[in-house]
Amino acid sequence: MLAPLLLWAVLLQWACGRGGRSWQHCTELRPLDVLAELFPGSGSARGVRVLQAQGLSGLQLRSSRPRALAFPASRLFLHCDRFPEEFSIIVTLRVLAVPTKRNEYIFTLMAEESPGVLVGLRYSPSKLHFLFWSPEHAGGWQNRVTFRNVSLADSRWHTLVLAVSGQSFSLSVDCGLPKDVVVETPFPASLSVKRASFYLGNRRRRKGFFTGLLRQLVLLPGADATPHICTAMNYKATALSIPAVLQDVPVKAVSNEVLKYPHGANMKVTLGSRPPCTKQEKALFWFNASRRGLYLCDGSAWISMLEGNDHLSPTAGLLSLNLTLFCALPVKQRLDYVEEYQDLVTNSETMGVEVFTIPRVGLFAATANRHSPPGSAIYKWTDGKFVLYQNIPTYQAQSWKYFTIGKKIFLAVANFEQNDRGQEFSVIYKWSHRKEKFITYQRITTHSARDWEAFVIEGEAFLAVVNHREGNNHNIDSVIYRWNPSTGLFETNQTIPTSGAYDWEFFAIGPYSFLAVANTFNGTSTNIYSHIYIWLSGSFQLFQSILTFGAADWEVFHIGDRVFLAVANSHSYDSRIPAPSNFYAINSSIYELNITAQMFVKFQDLLTYSALDWEFFSVGDDSFLVVANSFDGFTFSINSIIYRWQGYEGFVAAHHLPTVGCRDWEAFNTSEGSYLLYSSAKEPLSKVLKLKTT
Repeated sequence: MLAPLLLWAVLLQWACGRGGRSWQHCTELRPLDVLAELFPGSGSARGVRVLQAQGLSGLQLRSSRPRALAFPASRLFLHCDRFPEEFSIIVTLRVLAVPTKRNEYIFTLMAEESPGVLVGLRYSPSKLHFLFWSPEHAGGWQNRVTFRNVSLADSRWHTLVLAVSGQSFSLSVDCGLPKDVVVETPFPASLSVKRASFYLGNRRRRKGFFTGLLRQLVLLPGADATPHICTAMNYKATALSIPAVLQDVPVKAVSNEVLKYPHGANMKVTLGSRPPCTKQEKALFWFNASRRGLYLCDGSAWISMLEGNDHLSPTAGLLSLNLTLFCALPVKQRLDYVEEYQDLVTNSETMGVEVFTIPRVGLFAATANRHSPPGSAIYKWTDGKFVLYQNIPTYQAQSWKYFTIGKKIFLAVANFEQNDRGQEFSVIYKWSHRKEKFITYQRITTHSARDWEAFVIEGEAFLAVVNHREGNNHNIDSVIYRWNPSTGLFETNQTIPTSGAYDWEFFAIGPYSFLAVANTFNGTSTNIYSHIYIWLSGSFQLFQSILTFGAADWEVFHIGDRVFLAVANSHSYDSRIPAPSNFYAINSSIYELNITAQMFVKFQDLLTYSALDWEFFSVGDDSFLVVANSFDGFTFSINSIIYRWQGYEGFVAAHHLPTVGCRDWEAFNTSEGSYLLYSSAKEPLSKVLKLKTT
């Protein structure tokens, strides 16, 4: 069950002090908006400025007098002068770079007659400190709970949820896995806040003054707020409570500018790239400059109102809407057609291709070629063409994977067959800056390897290999390796049972990481389940199973806020049932993440012919999927198809491309334009296609 979709836990009631009073009498268990108390009555505050960054507004604390950013605790604790014994603190903030030895305070709660901090939160470049006062000790005692390896000073928005209960302290950053700390001294059961004040961004002095932006600072008594905050896909923008002054500030999006017209129907028109269309955007208009089209959101899809006109009338049919459009609107690119650009002669048939860029060196393409010798090759983009750069010995190579770890650059090949000495392994190559070529770095034993996938989780690097079969046994383990910084090598971290698998696909949704495997054949049938795994507690665990038919590839992509997962089904075969008229003419499917159902659900079927690969790409505002059709049951010379995203219609065929045994697609861009590269598994010739746009 996906953790961020859990229902908010029932708030627990608890006693205030030793008198047994329910905290309902103190706070009614409502979220207490600390920031909002800076704006009593008038809606304005001295020493505070509203700024915007990355689409969100926040408060910059500018006062030179710390007491100007303070207010009495009695304004929050109306019916009780005790701080909650159990609570959560929710903070959304944007932190600039912090000097190595500097600490900055997010807030403190301090008694007027004491220099000690009753409750406080501060951070340093790599730590977060929670401070609290223990009155049980003689004369009182200042306590500090430290969360290490918390990096906030990256000029990005982060949402923190600190949950406190007795001796247990738990911190979640951007809905990631909680960091739990248990200390000897519990948070006090009865902490008086009489004659105490909250200080925003300071501890009643200039030293350690907060220099970033604050958007949310909420105290929630009696509950762990993590399940509530982490139900949203855009968790960084989720708020239990933010001050009205921040709610009223219009967000200045980078490419979607919302114009408000004070007359007529108070119409809102969005410009720029295609925005999402949900119930929240219902009745919103979008003007597509590249198509000269006006669209209306009906709550689920964009409906065309006017399209194809060079100049839109001020009156849009029966809507009678007043709309002023400016000639200076930017025109986005639009894909008109595809032309053959380069015939790339390869060493032999090509099973896969990887396009990548090495900084300050150039653009490259690595082809995974069937025969050895001569093995596989790396090509460099030179004067607008791919030119042979380096040959590498491989053994029926299936695919390449480019990845980096820090400043190190790697390229891993999946070898399907044994070498001349009967050894079977795949190889990781490392880029040598001195020699300017890839050299052997690490050999890993594999079994008819089909694919590598590289990814990073919580700062750690991983490499997963798909083992297709061992001898005639297709039901074997595929392996996930973890990078060991001490040895500089990949070491086995986890094995996952797979069935004739072809492909791994890693993707992240919010703070959660997923790994999908394309299972192809279990020894008797291709009609088997492929699986999606989720990273929990240090390993991948089964999240969802989807029936596939000779699955050869998964492709994850995003359109607006929507998340899709497409599977390429290659053929339908089962030795236990009569053969169909055509094994290879079969639907491949696109699935969409359904937040409510907590799973991927089928969105669309597309008829394909032994599909082996999907590739998603964009041109201007438009989104596309291209499929690698390889065989229709009669010939390998068959059209592969580019599908265009049409909103509520889904993907619609837009361009038919003649291919021969098409195995893999790669989309890439250069300063000269946008291109597609496809590999042929049936002839030693791959092709570069150029996307012609207007």
